[in-house]
Amino acid sequence: MYNWNVDTSKSNKKSSSYRIWRLEQLINFGLNGEKISLSEIKKYWPKLDLDPARKTFLQRIVWPNQS
Repeated sequence: MYNWNVDTSKSNKKSSSYRIWRLEQLINFGLNGEKISLSEIKKYWPKLDLDPARKTFLQRIVWPNQS
């Protein structure tokens, strides 16, 4: 992931706030060839601040059997 406006070298990459921020960046602005961990998406799902249409689409992929 390439983010030009945030210096990620100074952040604690193991903190939950960083992981949530990173997931939001990857989902909202593109993966750039990276893969997202399905378990991390499920773990942080309630805390993710995503575009509503994108969140609905992603929810149908992550949990296909829910209506």
